[in-house]
Amino acid sequence: MKKITLLFIGILSMPFIYGQNISDALRYSQDEIQGTARFRALSGAFGALGGDMSAVSLNPAGSAVFSSSHASFTLSNLDSKNDTQYFNGFNSTSNSNFDINQGGATLVFVNHDTSSPWRKFSLSAAYDKTRNFDNNWFAAGTNTNNNSIDLYFYDYANGLRLDQISSFDGETYSQAYLDIGNSYGFANQQAFLGYESYILEPQSNDDANTVYTSNLGDGTFDQQYTYASTGYNGKITFNAALQYEDNLYLGINLNSHLINYDRFTQLYETNSNSTSLINEIDFENTLSTTGSGFSFQLGGIMKISPEFRIGLVYDSPTWYTISEETTQYISTTYGTDNPVIVDPQIVNVYPDYKLQTPSKLTGSLAYVFGEQGLISFDYSRKDYSATKFKPTSDSYFASQNNLISSNLTEASTYRFGGEYKYKQFSFRGGYRFEESPYKDGVTVGDLNGYSLGLGYNFGNTRLDITYDQAERDSQYQLFNKGLIDKANINNKNSNVTVTLSFNI
Repeated sequence: MKKITLLFIGILSMPFIYGQNISDALRYSQDEIQGTARFRALSGAFGALGGDMSAVSLNPAGSAVFSSSHASFTLSNLDSKNDTQYFNGFNSTSNSNFDINQGGATLVFVNHDTSSPWRKFSLSAAYDKTRNFDNNWFAAGTNTNNNSIDLYFYDYANGLRLDQISSFDGETYSQAYLDIGNSYGFANQQAFLGYESYILEPQSNDDANTVYTSNLGDGTFDQQYTYASTGYNGKITFNAALQYEDNLYLGINLNSHLINYDRFTQLYETNSNSTSLINEIDFENTLSTTGSGFSFQLGGIMKISPEFRIGLVYDSPTWYTISEETTQYISTTYGTDNPVIVDPQIVNVYPDYKLQTPSKLTGSLAYVFGEQGLISFDYSRKDYSATKFKPTSDSYFASQNNLISSNLTEASTYRFGGEYKYKQFSFRGGYRFEESPYKDGVTVGDLNGYSLGLGYNFGNTRLDITYDQAERDSQYQLFNKGLIDKANINNKNSNVTVTLSFNI
């Protein structure tokens, strides 16, 4: 009866109990260089150029640069390699996946009224994958800081009543885990897992007990952490653009954003400490995230001279609505005893929350050498500290927003690209540098990337292929409480991209 009477209160508080944090906010605020092979070959430095479907998703004025209607379709293969260091352990993992990451078309309507300054009008629709979440890595080492996963459960349990983190007589783990989640929320569920798996020991068996100790003794702990994620951020763009006289192009994009993200993590820990009653722990978590959002872009391209062009783009914030589901599992073992398994087999479904990512401003320069080639440069600025969970009036979200503003900062992105044409062939290359979004510059480091590409023009059809690579160092904190030690990760992503484009 006690838990039933608190059910309504639990439902009201659950949206803010799961614990969205900076990592979640940053994950959906960052974009990658995706899109057509030509776009990627120039490392995305297309803000003053246009004339490419992925360039339209960067600068909406770019669709009016097309001289005729155009369409493209892109396939890409991602190879990802992660080198990790965790205390004395070094590991390397890699994976590969093949995907469709771009498709779209532009319809160009030429104004045949020669007395009008408006030369062309274009309409476009396109899909671009803006980020690929397919990733996995493995970290293993001996934790010499005397930090065990028991600290995670202890930090959640300390101060909570025993009858709010334990099962009643005759209650299954599934029933208790579900009731505790509905009545008290995420924190109590974590304490429940620690208590029922015998990691935590109450000071007394009284229902009102709020003091706990650990059944793991001091010493070193051998820890293995597995991370595997899949999914993507996608953007569907609806574009309209105009050409005014011979030198000015103006456009607008209305964007629909998609999130699909699944993550599995596992911590496996063993110890041989003489005072430990628990020698082996297996703790697994899954997260499934879906979301949708909206943003808009305003852009312009101006030809200062027949060769020299400038571009300017404003990207609005993206306003997301996000849904999340989680599952958990834990088992513990003492010596050769049979393991204690707490497998609730319950999917926690959390109410939706809102996230506002920061806006971005991009300035671009390009110099076109007639029919022979071009060079281009893009500079972007985004203030990651402006990322916000909403509603901002909620106390938990307000605290997370304060952490975001304290730890994240403005970051610049520099992109350079060049293209040289010889007969039907086009030779391309690019370089990009992205500053860390963190003030410390270490939690997520700077990114360096380069690209090389080749294109062949058949007339109305063009085939492009590109190889690009980007590298970044980061530090990953294993848990948000207790076991907060970090794994150092060097991530290197390599892509081979092929695009078929044609004039309609």
